[in-house]
Parts: sequence; C-alpha cells; structure tokens
Amino acid sequence: MNTSRGGVIDEGALVEALQQGKIAGACLDVYENEPPVGSSLLKLQNVVLTPHIGASTVEAQRDAAVIIAQKIKEALV
Repeated sequence: MNTSRGGVIDEGALVEALQQGKIAGACLDVYENEPPVGSSLLKLQNVVLTPHIGASTVEAQRDAAVIIAQKIKEALV
C-alpha cells in the first residue's frame, strides 16, 4: 500500500511482481505520474487505485487552515 509519495514505489517492478503472483495485490493513491493515465496498473485486476485526495478530509483542511493562519500571524508580527 502506498499513500505517501509517488515514485516511492517502482511501478514497473510492482506491475511485474503483481503479474507474476509475487505480490497478491496492491493499493495506491499516489503515482509516479499523476493522474496515472496509461499506467499498466490500470489494467490489473489485483490493484485498487484511488485518486490522490487524502488531504481532502474536513480535518486535514482545518489543520491546513490553522497552519496557514499561524504563518500569516508570524509574518505580521
């Protein structure tokens, strides 16, 4: 499972391992190239791919807003 950064996983090697049964399945929401148009991963049945929207939760957006507000306050002081 990769939910960190695209490029952390060698997607070509992952596809090969999935096709050969060395890895049973994979889940990704980040990719070497986003969106993963034309990726071989899109053709595999043992892969779950989701859009890179992990930061789109209410909590993540709130936390980002608080950090930005703090940075603006620091810059103005």
